[in-house]
Amino acid sequence: MILKNGKEVFQKEAEAIARLAGRLDENFTAAVKLILDCSGRVIITGMGKSGLVGKKVAATLSSTGTASFFLHAAEGVHGDLGLVQKDDIVIAISKSGATDELYQILPTIKRLGVKIILMTAQVDSPLAGNCDIVLDCSVESEAAGSENLIPTSSSTAAMVMGDALAVALLKERNFSPEDFAHLHPGGSLGRRLLKRVEDMMHTNSEIPFVKADTTMKDTIIEMTGKRLGAVLVIDDNGLLIGIFTDGDLRRLAQKDSNFFNIRTDEAMVKNPQTIEPDAILDKALAVMEKYSITVIPVVGKNRKPVGILHLHDILKSKLV
Repeated sequence: MILKNGKEVFQKEAEAIARLAGRLDENFTAAVKLILDCSGRVIITGMGKSGLVGKKVAATLSSTGTASFFLHAAEGVHGDLGLVQKDDIVIAISKSGATDELYQILPTIKRLGVKIILMTAQVDSPLAGNCDIVLDCSVESEAAGSENLIPTSSSTAAMVMGDALAVALLKERNFSPEDFAHLHPGGSLGRRLLKRVEDMMHTNSEIPFVKADTTMKDTIIEMTGKRLGAVLVIDDNGLLIGIFTDGDLRRLAQKDSNFFNIRTDEAMVKNPQTIEPDAILDKALAVMEKYSITVIPVVGKNRKPVGILHLHDILKSKLV
């Protein structure tokens, strides 16, 4: 019975969100455009569970490039409305559309000329009639039961509406991984996004090089001596033409026991995947994961190798 009750909550809240998506309309578009044109901050306000949702929405907006903070509606009644400036936008969250504290602060906000977006389950409420844009966050019932005593599905609906605003805004702004990293320098993801390939790659004498006509015996000596599990194969002009890895060596040994005297270009992987030195580390990781490789050549202009990057170095750095 416990598992059944738990699964019902997941199902009911998922259904509520699916229905919410179907009700998105031009009001959502207008809200996004209003925030995009805002020269001030986006201030989220609410009470109770709606206030807790508002804190999360404010944090999500701030972390994705929209300057935002949470204003507790009750504190607003007692002086904190001084934080609101004429260039700001207010997003009020109220399931009932009848939150007393919001009624008390709305007149002051409107006198400043600040636009108000309301996220509510009661789009026909008097509070909705006093706001510029109303986003429908209504649900048929709470996941907690028919009595609808505890905000569950409705809180989730408001949370997801806030997420939808944040994601729509970051896409309209072309918010990049680098932008995210600058706002999250302390987290592992942020550090990884701030790091460049050139910060971790092996260079100069650490790079294992061989020419195309190098015998496999000498190539193996070069590969084992540099301890990176691969050698880069270059032409007479120093340009990258292939790579030979310890995995290629194992496959070669299984096929031909007399491989020591063959040329390396007969066994190398031609035109391997490469990465630029100024690429963010996350891009290099994505390429490695996509092609199931642990080492990647770093090339400059005209495919001239300037380094080599190994997955183990990234793992040891604790950036992943």
